[in-house]
Amino acid sequence: MQSGNNQAKYYKLMEHIKEEVLMGRIKPGDQIPSENILSKEHSLSRHTVRKAISMLVNEGLLYTEHGKGTFCLGRQNKRSDSKNIGVITTYISEYIFPRVIQGIDGVLSGSGYSIMLKNTNNNTTNEANCLQDLLGKDIEGLIIEPTKSALFSDNLKFYEAFDKHHIPYVFIHGYNTQLEGKSHVILDDAGGMVSIVEYLAKLGHKNIIGVFKADDIQGINRHKGFARGLTKVGLSYNPDNIIWFHTEDKEVKPYTYIKQFIEEKKEIDAIVCYNDEIAFRTFELLLKLGVKVPQDISITGFDDSYFSENCPVKLTTVNHPKEALGQEAASILLEMLKDDNYQNNPMQKVIEPKLVIKDSCVQR
Repeated sequence: MQSGNNQAKYYKLMEHIKEEVLMGRIKPGDQIPSENILSKEHSLSRHTVRKAISMLVNEGLLYTEHGKGTFCLGRQNKRSDSKNIGVITTYISEYIFPRVIQGIDGVLSGSGYSIMLKNTNNNTTNEANCLQDLLGKDIEGLIIEPTKSALFSDNLKFYEAFDKHHIPYVFIHGYNTQLEGKSHVILDDAGGMVSIVEYLAKLGHKNIIGVFKADDIQGINRHKGFARGLTKVGLSYNPDNIIWFHTEDKEVKPYTYIKQFIEEKKEIDAIVCYNDEIAFRTFELLLKLGVKVPQDISITGFDDSYFSENCPVKLTTVNHPKEALGQEAASILLEMLKDDNYQNNPMQKVIEPKLVIKDSCVQR
């Protein structure tokens, strides 16, 4: 029992020192406190402290000089020769992500780089684990789709650590609101949604419902475009016509409210959806409720994904240049790797999407 307790203490100290190094609080060349000091600060035996330090030396985070002490090992040269790039997305195997990743990998592999691919499942704790893990790897740069980018994030400390370690990163699809000034590649989500509202207005739609995601910057910007589009075409914005949802309730909330609107016989002639997946499932719901698309209600999506093409009534949508967006992010990162002053020279690209007219909207 005592052995297990000592092992837990040794791991705890090892992880503490490791975090200090990875987060940049202990910098390359810094001397860590002596065994005596660490023993007193953490109420541990010197044997336990020595074991923790030995493991970190073996991991390549620390090195010991006889008669002088233990120091943080500089890893910049090792990183800069690794030819590894971290890529973090919210998802990997569904929706638009495979083609985005394909675009990233095509550019990076063409320049001799390999990618370390991770996904967060749009969970902030998972994102923290991915970021911390990559801080401990020999990567030269990072491309990341941030998790829940519209919300305040406790994970900003990891981006600060990447800055301290001089590891450049590029946000893709969105960016944390506190890091708007960093390098990023995004779509003009607001502009894309304006084009949808203008198209519906030209078809005579006046009672338009909007369904938007509240916890990412894409959802916020698409809602802004919806409101801007209504003003542009002379229609009034009614907050009661907006359905907001979060990642955790996306399977239920949008459709519960739409069903309620239909049962209440709310006047609706179009439903504008955050993306194609929501639009596809809205179509399935309306079909079950006996509502015809587009004869009774028009529907629009966003992203021009396989959901749009495979819906029984092909969905009018906004295109998402998936591979091009990934290629652009990778190209920007490669430029940042050549620029020693990249932190003061952020590179930002906004891609203009286009309306893709299919079969889910009709003249009113």
